[in-house]
Amino acid sequence: MPETPFEVNTDKGPITGRESGQGPALLFLHGGPGLSDYGDMLGPEVVGWRMVHYQQRGLAPSALDGPFTVEQHVADAVAVLEARSAGRVTVLGHSWGAHLAMQLALAHPERTAGLVLIDGPGVTGDGGLADMGGALAARLLPGAAERLEQAAARMADHGPADADVTEQTALLWPGYFADPLAAPPWPPSMRVSAAAYAGTMASVFEHLAAGFAESVAAINVPVIFVLGAQSPMPVSQGEQAAARIPSAQVRVIPAAGHLPWLEHPGCVADALASIQALTGAPETPAA
Repeated sequence: MPETPFEVNTDKGPITGRESGQGPALLFLHGGPGLSDYGDMLGPEVVGWRMVHYQQRGLAPSALDGPFTVEQHVADAVAVLEARSAGRVTVLGHSWGAHLAMQLALAHPERTAGLVLIDGPGVTGDGGLADMGGALAARLLPGAAERLEQAAARMADHGPADADVTEQTALLWPGYFADPLAAPPWPPSMRVSAAAYAGTMASVFEHLAAGFAESVAAINVPVIFVLGAQSPMPVSQGEQAAARIPSAQVRVIPAAGHLPWLEHPGCVADALASIQALTGAPETPAA
């Protein structure tokens, strides 16, 4: 699908992204944090939508510097919506992007018509991240544990570098899938910003500790949680978050992991169609 690149100038540096398709406006928020944008992985899941997606700050061609806070990421998302004349949109958030989508809906309800949240962290404690880390460690392919130890030793010597964190994530990648042995290859262009990851996660933990779980009850738009039944992120985390949002539904996708649309094609498209039916998702003019 042809894509139109764009760049948005903020007071904290540029945010770059791409727009494609026609139909109701859809904002995609990628996971990570600090990860390369992978909106193009969604492919046919977003046919019939005018999808806007962007590289979150921390990696080129967007701003390399922070602040890496939830508040700044929300501000960046709003700047993108304003620049693309997207109006009130459906927001599709994956992993950390699901947390960001809820933060956006709370801070700017006038911008959000509905949410589809794919396998994001929970809203209490550490969001299930320790359990997720343990599951990923248990799913390592042969030889990966030794390479992870080597990367950890390098980081102990000179601090976390982007290359080391990227290598770690690539080694963990197969464990995000229901069957690690059948996982697709790590995308060679994918990168991770160590600074963006560390700073953003520190901000997320601050929000969790400050009572984010109680805040989500104020989300008053239709919400669908799409959860991989065999994801390293426990399904219970999404279910518990959904139980706190009056308008939320949960869809558990069998035989799927953390990126369920790759193992169960159509699951995200179905959720988006349901949101469109609930919201009316009016078409918005192209920028």
